[in-house]
Amino acid sequence: MRLPTRKSEKQNLQPVDLHVTRKKYDELTALRERLKKARPKLGDEVKRLAEMGDFSENAAYQIAKGRLRGLNRRIDETEYLLNHAIIIKHSNSGAAQLGHTVTVEVNGKQKTYQILGSSETDPARGIISHNSPLGAALLGKRAGERVRVPLNNKTVAYTIVNII
Repeated sequence: MRLPTRKSEKQNLQPVDLHVTRKKYDELTALRERLKKARPKLGDEVKRLAEMGDFSENAAYQIAKGRLRGLNRRIDETEYLLNHAIIIKHSNSGAAQLGHTVTVEVNGKQKTYQILGSSETDPARGIISHNSPLGAALLGKRAGERVRVPLNNKTVAYTIVNII
């Protein structure tokens, strides 16, 4: 069952970074299929509750309809991401690009970061966005180059050690 999309739902679309790995693309595909399988059950529940009569005092119906609307929104968002996704392809150009793992030296310590799209970032695991200050500074640079990144009212210098 498909409910009409409200005007307010159309206006709440957020700009999204569409750069994803093949693994993330496959996860989104699986999510879309799970969501689509759940839709008929929710639609049946809405129909069943609608048969109970007065809509203005039927809280269960209103809740079920809201859940169905939320499910439809998630399906739409996931399909948008899948239809417009830019899959990150690994290249061996020597310069840091999306998908590359970059080892840098900062303050005498080596740190390793993987540069991916914003939807896959996990700084605790060393996965940074290409839109982050460090990620943006590293893009296009080669091993041996130094980059300066403004962070928290100071500038931090990074030396690129290795790019994989």
